[in-house]
Amino acid sequence: MFNQTESRFSLPQTFPDFPAGLQLWPQARRRPRVLREGYNFSLLENTRDTYHFSILAGVARVRSLFADLARSMSDEAFFILEFYTTEPNAADPEPQAPTIHYSPYMPITEILSAIEPYWDRLMHDGFVGFGLANNRSSSEMFYSEEKVLTFFTDNHIRLTNQLAKAQIPHRPDQLLHTDLGHDHLSLLCLERSNLPVCLRGYSDRDLDYANFCRELVDTLGMYPVEESLSFFFSRKEQQLIEDILSQHPGYEDFVEDDFGALLLDWNDFVQECCTAFEGDLWEYRMGLQLRDMLQHVVAACGEPLSSRILEVLKEPDEKFRQNLIDNRKRLDPPGGPSSEEHFWYGGVIRNAGFELRRDLIRDGWYKP
Repeated sequence: MFNQTESRFSLPQTFPDFPAGLQLWPQARRRPRVLREGYNFSLLENTRDTYHFSILAGVARVRSLFADLARSMSDEAFFILEFYTTEPNAADPEPQAPTIHYSPYMPITEILSAIEPYWDRLMHDGFVGFGLANNRSSSEMFYSEEKVLTFFTDNHIRLTNQLAKAQIPHRPDQLLHTDLGHDHLSLLCLERSNLPVCLRGYSDRDLDYANFCRELVDTLGMYPVEESLSFFFSRKEQQLIEDILSQHPGYEDFVEDDFGALLLDWNDFVQECCTAFEGDLWEYRMGLQLRDMLQHVVAACGEPLSSRILEVLKEPDEKFRQNLIDNRKRLDPPGGPSSEEHFWYGGVIRNAGFELRRDLIRDGWYKP
């Protein structure tokens, strides 16, 4: 029998080799939708020289492009893996977010070799996203759980040439499936007959993203990172930061360090202080002086970079502020009092371990 409901709706048309972990919703026929391979790009918000690319293409083309772009980024990078550490629940009032993991900086050839056995599962699973980044070369690409390849770069001319060589056209009005109703599914949600041929021979255990992602985390020595600590600095911004640090007599040793890694170091220090700080007073002061250095960059770099750095610092700063007690006194450095805006010197953490408490007693902190 003719179904009037079916006559009014149809699935959007897609290109061959569409990721298996995406399921598009039927769309009204009066607004036909056709998804085509292509990309668009624009300036990244609050930047003057960094571009955000969104690339939609078939799985095989994305895999080839990902490897080619990786080799052109730099010699080293860190791997990014995003997946749900607990099963998403539709009944939750707020959608659960996946957990982001970073690897240490490694040779890109080693990273590509490590993920080689996992390519097909990473590409098709709708609960998994992955990518590569190198802060110093101002390059980051990420193939999200939504199966859109994004790229951040301060050299958009080179990237457009690479995309042209890959025969992926520029479409200023590029339609993405993220603009349409859709579901993204894990591989175990799919009937085996609906899996790509390359995945049908895997066991359920090997298709489970929780298992193969954990294997990658262990293989690459990855660690979880809060989403608020995701950031991108252009090459010019990083050069500005290096210039600022090189002009300060106490910070020259940090000039060659990745500034993004220094931001993560502050977050790690805060996390340790919130659980149980096992270091002594000297180690504790080193953590506070790291925050001094970050504040020095914020004060010297100007807008809009200063606001972007402060946005990254906002969450760990608030955690540290909430962990401070005994605020009637300050633990200013021996050289003299710091500015009142340096809240991290106002009091001491509540979770001080034995060595820190011992040194604070010797330093006269607990005197009435």
